Amino acid sequence: MKEQPTNTRERILDSALDVFSRKGYHDSKLDEIVQDSGTSKGSIYFHFPNKERLFLALVDQFADLLEKRVTEAIAPMPPGMERVRVALETTLETFGKYRRPAKILLVQAVGLGTAFEEKRNEINGRFAQLIQTYLQEAIDNGDIEPVDTEMVSVVWMGGIYNIVIQWVYTGEPEPQRILNTLVPMLLRSVNYG
Repeated sequence: MKEQPTNTRERILDSALDVFSRKGYHDSKLDEIVQDSGTSKGSIYFHFPNKERLFLALVDQFADLLEKRVTEAIAPMPPGMERVRVALETTLETFGKYRRPAKILLVQAVGLGTAFEEKRNEINGRFAQLIQTYLQEAIDNGDIEPVDTEMVSVVWMGGIYNIVIQWVYTGEPEPQRILNTLVPMLLRSVNYG
């Protein structure tokens, strides 16, 4: 049985994720989310001005989860390339564990227009900044030679984003193959490993 969060906003988000995953963004109706969440349209509009903002809140929620998992995974590790490796692996493992929301948020969002593109760019920038920070730590630690961390982080984000999009669309390549290929390739791009 599905655990019901006590927070109305969380209940709405959980229901929206369920409804969007069953019907797709465009075919989902707010009334279905109201019914699934056991709330009212007024409650939804109190938290989200429209369906698009509700969807974008789900994108933020997933990005927050991803960032939290990466931060927790690297916390016990000293600064350096091991943090970078663990951050990459944790990112890919998180997408694997949460494939359904990833598919909804990355695939169904195509065509939502400017608001989604701005949100996608914001989140990509946020994660590129994390990568840049960890790479700079590795340089400062002497693990790798100096590189243009800003450019490398953007390129890495592009690679990660594209392989995840392919995977959520098709289920291929399988997650372990992604980890075994992508992580070493990215690390070698900065002459590590």
